[in-house]
Amino acid sequence: MVVYQAFYRVYRPQSFSEMSGQRHVKQTLQNALQHNKTSHAYLFSGPRGTGKTSAAKVFAKALNCENGPASEPCNECPTCISVTEGSNTDVIEFDAASNSRVEEIRDIIEKVRFAPSNARFKVYIIDEVHMLSNSAFNALLKTLEEPPPHAVFILATTEPHKLPLTIISRCQRFDFKPITSAEIVDRMRHVLGDAGIEAEEGALKVIAQAASGGMRDALSMLDQVVSFSGDRLTAESALLVTGSIGEDIFYQLAEALLSKDAAAALTLLDRLIAEGKDVSRLAEDLITFFRDLLLLRTAPDLTELLELISGDERFVSMSNAFEPETLYSFIDILSKTQQEMRFSNHAKVYVESALLKMIHLEAPSMQVPGNQATDPHLAQKVESLERVIADLQQQLANGVRPAEGASAAAQPKRNASKTSQSFRIPTGKINEVLKGATRQDIQVIREEWAAMMQTLQRSHSALLEETEPVAASDNAFVLKFKYEIHCLMASENSSLRSGLSEALRTRTGKAYDVVYVPEDGWLKVREEFIRNNGLAKQQDGTDEAAGVETDVAEEVPSFVQEAEQMNDDPIVAEAEKMFGKEFIKVHDN
Repeated sequence: MVVYQAFYRVYRPQSFSEMSGQRHVKQTLQNALQHNKTSHAYLFSGPRGTGKTSAAKVFAKALNCENGPASEPCNECPTCISVTEGSNTDVIEFDAASNSRVEEIRDIIEKVRFAPSNARFKVYIIDEVHMLSNSAFNALLKTLEEPPPHAVFILATTEPHKLPLTIISRCQRFDFKPITSAEIVDRMRHVLGDAGIEAEEGALKVIAQAASGGMRDALSMLDQVVSFSGDRLTAESALLVTGSIGEDIFYQLAEALLSKDAAAALTLLDRLIAEGKDVSRLAEDLITFFRDLLLLRTAPDLTELLELISGDERFVSMSNAFEPETLYSFIDILSKTQQEMRFSNHAKVYVESALLKMIHLEAPSMQVPGNQATDPHLAQKVESLERVIADLQQQLANGVRPAEGASAAAQPKRNASKTSQSFRIPTGKINEVLKGATRQDIQVIREEWAAMMQTLQRSHSALLEETEPVAASDNAFVLKFKYEIHCLMASENSSLRSGLSEALRTRTGKAYDVVYVPEDGWLKVREEFIRNNGLAKQQDGTDEAAGVETDVAEEVPSFVQEAEQMNDDPIVAEAEKMFGKEFIKVHDN
């Protein structure tokens, strides 16, 4: 009994001339064979079904042909026949997908140094080479770098980015491209003619479009359609077997979108899915369909580039009914939908939503000069601006300058805004602190200030970074801020106030009330306090502190002397505490 073989096995190319497409690969390899300039390692990369393994076998036959090496194998000598049958021991096919371990590669390396038994070259065809392990690549690396003169390696892969660069750099790389639909149709026509089977041209186009550039996929689907149809292939049977959509369905769907008939569009979609059409494939076909319409709309002469539809009159008129911007929007909506569908289990919902978006998509409006009815709101704004401009021009003609009045009206608002954001100085609280201020109280707080700052939250300590305690009594102290904005922010931060008081209570044993004041405000309040209490004369020795209570007259001069030392260095203060002031002398640079 004769075993049936699939088309893609029976009609595998046995010479370069039988290969479809890949002209750049064929011409380079044939020239190398003719001029005896073949390399020791080749890398064939590209999508599946584009002829990588077939080209490797044809090249191996051409290298070892008894009538060669020649640009084409004779396919008649014993060597060519044995390579075709797979019985030649000097042409070794190796599947890296099932033999990825380093042990299999070491077996090749050990045998590669032996001379070929009955051929000119020992050719190793390693398919799916990206599946090899890292250790296997490392073992193969040295052999690829310095192979025996009789060895040739051909590496085939669909994912060249997974190969180490050290491997790629030691090979001549050939990138196989997807085969065009026209080339696939020609090859299928040759296969069907050899088999004595008739086929409609539409059926071949459907299969070629579904193959997506892969000849092996096209021949496999052709085999399936032949089994379904019998002696004659029809477009209907090809659509049914491949799961594609016919031109009529596309035309009806485009009519529904053009007339904005949501019911008709969703009914067509539901019918296609009920017939078993794959939703992802459906979205892809819709993108290709609108691409074809756009091609007909913008370049009607390039009908040979159409993939899904024919360039007949009905599709030409349909393409002219859509604006190019609308077709661009359709393709954009479907492309985004296709991306979103990959992460969802409800693909049908996404395609339905895409169709509804396309139906409710507004047609691009053309701005016609002088036609204000296109946007009534815009027309009203334009009229209002024209009236304002006319009034301003009239005022300027009468000698009135509206800018001055506008700036004068705006000035109080700016001042009021600034005033509302200014810090109000608590003069009364500061005076109360000054009345009871002593040198000992301010010294206690200053000595503990640096250590206390380290216990605060980072945000609080950052806000208090440029502050300084300047006066203190037994239950309160004045904290001076360098910048008013920081003082305002601190006064509005209740958590900062409570945290600061708690930190001071922990360090000193007292719960101080903190009075915030900016630097300018502090200097003003201090000056007024000294002047109002007659302390300036008392310091100069020209008069007594008349009108001031005895305890205040005794205590405040101590404070005033301390307040003048606002920039005391904490390091100096610590040194004076340890060694005494009489032994410390500070020099300012």
